[in-house]
Amino acid sequence: MGDLPKKYKAVVYDKPGEVSTKVVELDMPEPGPGEVLINLTHSGVCHSDMGVMTNRWRKLPAPTQAGQVGGHEGVGKIVKMGPGTENSPRKVGDRVGIKWIAAICGSCPACLSGHDGICFNQKISGFYTPGTFQQYVVSPADYVTPIPDSLPSDVAAPMLCAGVTVYSALRKSGAESGNTIAILGAGGGLGHLATQIASRGMGLRVIGIDAGSKKEIALECGAEIFLDHAKDKVEEEVLKATGGLGVQAAIVLTAANAAYASAIGLLKFGGTLVCVGIPEGDLVPIATADPASLIVKALTIRGVAVGDRREAIETLEFAERGLVKTHFTTEKMDKLTEVFEKMDRGELQGRVVLDLSG
Repeated sequence: MGDLPKKYKAVVYDKPGEVSTKVVELDMPEPGPGEVLINLTHSGVCHSDMGVMTNRWRKLPAPTQAGQVGGHEGVGKIVKMGPGTENSPRKVGDRVGIKWIAAICGSCPACLSGHDGICFNQKISGFYTPGTFQQYVVSPADYVTPIPDSLPSDVAAPMLCAGVTVYSALRKSGAESGNTIAILGAGGGLGHLATQIASRGMGLRVIGIDAGSKKEIALECGAEIFLDHAKDKVEEEVLKATGGLGVQAAIVLTAANAAYASAIGLLKFGGTLVCVGIPEGDLVPIATADPASLIVKALTIRGVAVGDRREAIETLEFAERGLVKTHFTTEKMDKLTEVFEKMDRGELQGRVVLDLSG
């Protein structure tokens, strides 16, 4: 792959607790045993990065440190193999992806039962592990995700967190082909992907719920009905659309406590509330999830962090087949602070992908 530079560019959180990033130069890392060095070309920007950068997630085990390289949706080519990778299926020149979980232990109870997405000893990309807002990154050879040849890197990047997370949430919702579901946050970065996967890939009927400005993108992505959470009588309209029964599953992809509080009332008997979006600030219980309501309607509440490595590959296959397409804009590394500012104001539709070329 030619000689590698001694220095490269990265974007760090220079003032954790605030919306602030800075482009810096870092020393080229050396892949250790079982690792590969990847030249990243693109990285998606996720709302989770905002939670890490600003320390707004109360459940994080420690505050983010200054100089942290964020990001967890990276795509690039392997340029160097570390010791002990001779028998790895990955080779120099392969295009691969980095996910929210950068590495797993492979031996904890979660990993051994196939739940590597919640590995007890996971390393999180962009939180105490160098993330994907940089031109080069080291990663375990056995945990990078192969990228299909026909899928452009900028298109693939958001699939590695947003895409696989919503796919996993839909699979775990219990909804079957022909069922009606509600997606809260249907026009956002995760929501517009969930709407496409649900309607085009899984045969589900989608009621999209979001701010009125997201109506066009939600309907374009496959929602049969769109409801403005600020203006419409959401529960009344959902019951009307479902013959008075409610939806089989409510997928909450927004970080609003109010969305969780409203979701319980949308469910039919035996329905499932799937929790994905993590509200910022103080930890607030779901207001309407009292035991009596759950018992009377036999409801289930499930939490989904991210998908596992198998689901990541399946999500990329959806994209490769053209069933799901990311609505995104591309920005340079030095625009990341502006991107986060727009995200913080709720002005983004779809996703933003960073071009890491310079």
